[in-house]
Amino acid sequence: MSESSVVAGAVSPDAAPGETPATARGELTRARILDTALDLFRERGYDDTTMRVIAARAGVSLGNAYYYFRSKEHLIQAFYGRTHAEHLAACGPVLERERTFRNRLRGVMVAKLDTLEPYHRFAGILFKTAADPASPLHPLSEASRPVREEATALFREVVEGSTLTSAGRARSRRLVDGSVGLIDRLVAISKLPLLGRIRRQGMQLVRELEG
Repeated sequence: MSESSVVAGAVSPDAAPGETPATARGELTRARILDTALDLFRERGYDDTTMRVIAARAGVSLGNAYYYFRSKEHLIQAFYGRTHAEHLAACGPVLERERTFRNRLRGVMVAKLDTLEPYHRFAGILFKTAADPASPLHPLSEASRPVREEATALFREVVEGSTLTSAGRARSRRLVDGSVGLIDRLVAISKLPLLGRIRRQGMQLVRELEG
C-alpha cells in the first residue's frame, strides 16, 4: 500500500473540530517533510540536499514528497509562508499597543527580525532563489501572491491605524506620493558617475549578505 493511500485512509486522533482525520494526518505529514527539509538544508546545504534524501529522512516515499512539494523551491516557499504567519502573529500585539506611525513601523520591522532569527542561515537561499523571475519565490510570482497581499495589508494597517492618518487619508496619501518621488530621485541620481562608488558599495553589501 502506498504512502499516499495510507494518508488518505488514516484515522488520526489529532483532527481538529471540523477537520477530517485524513486532512489532519496529511497536514502532519506535510509539516514533517518541511521540518526534515529545513534540518537537512542546515546540515548539508541547500544545493546538496535532494528530494530523495528528504523523503528518506522524513519516512515517506519520494512520490509522496513530491505530492506535497513539487520541488525544493516549493519547500522554501512553504518555509516563507510559515515565517510570514509567525510574523503576522507577532505583529498583532504591536499594532494593538502602538499608535504613532514610527512606533508601529518599527515594531513590525523588529518583529520580522525576531521571527526570522531562528532561520537566519536561510537568508542567502531565499535571496538567491527569489532573484530568479521564474522562481515561485519571486515577490511578483503567482505562487507568492497570498503572502504578498497579506504583507501589503499588514503595512496598510500600520499606516491607517496610526495617528498619521487623517480625514480622507490625506496625510497617508502625501506620505505615499512623497515616498515614491523620493525613491524615484534616489534611483535616478544613483546612475550619476560621481555616485558610482556608493552604488558599488551598495552592491558589495548585497553580495556579502547573499553569501
